[in-house]
Amino acid sequence: MAVKLTERAAQEVRRFQTEHNFDESMVLRIGVAGGGCSGFNYTLNFDTDFDEKADSKYDCHGVSVVVDKKSALYLDGTTVDWHESLEKQGFTFENPNAVKSCGCGSSFQA
Repeated sequence: MAVKLTERAAQEVRRFQTEHNFDESMVLRIGVAGGGCSGFNYTLNFDTDFDEKADSKYDCHGVSVVVDKKSALYLDGTTVDWHESLEKQGFTFENPNAVKSCGCGSSFQA
């Protein structure tokens, strides 16, 4: 399996890239970092680096997504979506590997 973006999340990534005049060679890097109230935080960044030995690369609705192999162990099968409501807006993560997550949705425990 891989990390997937929904069509709505991909639209939001492309909108952000266009709005900030990012070069088309930029990729969306999704990963995990230690911390947060549940143990791991999700990370989303734009990057120009891609290492075939250390990273996996996916195309999701026209967006190049890169995940380092260590993060991929925790993110395999994860779907990233875009949520927008009166209370909040932002990317959400549906991670089948998470056994516990915090109320804010930005950290998890595997």
